[in-house]
Amino acid sequence: MKNISLQDIVKTKEFLNKQIIRTPLTYSSLLSELVDCDVYLKLENLQLTGAYKVRGALNKISKLSDEEKANGIIASSAGNHAQGVALAAKKLGIEATIVMPETTPLSKIIGTKRFGANIVLHGKFYDEAFNHALKIQEEKNLTFIHPFNDPDIIAGQGTVGLEIHEDQSDLDIVVVPIGGGGLISGVAIALKSLNPNIKIVGVEAENMPAMKESIKKNKIVKIKKKKTIADGIAVTQVKDHTFNIVREYVDEIVTVSESEMAHSIMQLLEIEKVLVEASGAAAFAAIQYNKIKDLKGKKVGIVITGGNIDLNFLDKIIERGFIADGRLFNFSVIVPDAPGMISDVSRIISKNKANILDIFHDRFNPNSNLEKTKVRFTIETKGHEHIEEIIKQIEKKGFTWEKTL
Repeated sequence: MKNISLQDIVKTKEFLNKQIIRTPLTYSSLLSELVDCDVYLKLENLQLTGAYKVRGALNKISKLSDEEKANGIIASSAGNHAQGVALAAKKLGIEATIVMPETTPLSKIIGTKRFGANIVLHGKFYDEAFNHALKIQEEKNLTFIHPFNDPDIIAGQGTVGLEIHEDQSDLDIVVVPIGGGGLISGVAIALKSLNPNIKIVGVEAENMPAMKESIKKNKIVKIKKKKTIADGIAVTQVKDHTFNIVREYVDEIVTVSESEMAHSIMQLLEIEKVLVEASGAAAFAAIQYNKIKDLKGKKVGIVITGGNIDLNFLDKIIERGFIADGRLFNFSVIVPDAPGMISDVSRIISKNKANILDIFHDRFNPNSNLEKTKVRFTIETKGHEHIEEIIKQIEKKGFTWEKTL
């Protein structure tokens, strides 16, 4: 497999200029204040198909032979590569088959079908979909479009790095999510070639740190399959090409937890009005939760890789984020089973200017004392201190309470 140079990426960018959106690199004053460094967001969630993947897919598919194009192509993907390949195939008039894990968010399945691709759902993880795609490829003589371990794919993703440098050439650090490593490989080659002093940091989901473990052991290793909300970077094993590039060009790899990514999704939506999926929020989560040292006063670029999040899942993220911030609070109060007792609790909540969203009177709970009843409240509050004041007054009234899920 050939090595990739800065010139390869520059040449790819010349081809892609008229094919894709040149996404903005925006400075966020509010996020900068929050994390105490200058934050610049590369908004690939605004790209065609809602993610950066279309860059590599277009570059790769455009270079296929006429015979390969006539036979058709196949790819495996958790969603964003699928849509990139499907759109590229549609632009070039090529039949495309996409194998996706059964756990792929519905929004990504619908988005891929919209571009006319044939969809096959197989397995719970990317690797199972990948192996099934290879089987179909052999049976039908299709050309496989790898999501990351391909020079043309990597060169396409590297154009993200060129655009970042053109817009802000004096960045100190650029933070990039890692799944298989195609994006960070291309970005790192581009940026390190233009500025050897820039620091490139990769971010993986804590539950699926395939690249971090491989770099740590200085060889490619296969990690255990675990569930993660960051389906776009859920890979159990990286490949040789991206592994070697990351080992040479990337300065550090950190991981972020499920709750950290979830909270960063909400923060980006609320503060910047930027809708991202979990893998797209991973890079900001690494900064928000202090996973990278010595950021104070630095200029930091963050690649927001995609925004294809399922809206039902987004609703859960927002609710949990409100709970984590103390803006929603669920609790139960044990009160005497007598008229007016629930009103006493409600008055305390109202007096403290909290909003009651839901009440459930669980009089028939078999674990309750016959003379008492459990009442569950969901209230909207102004933060943890506000909650503490309400609870203090409930306790002062003599009621027993407990936090509920």
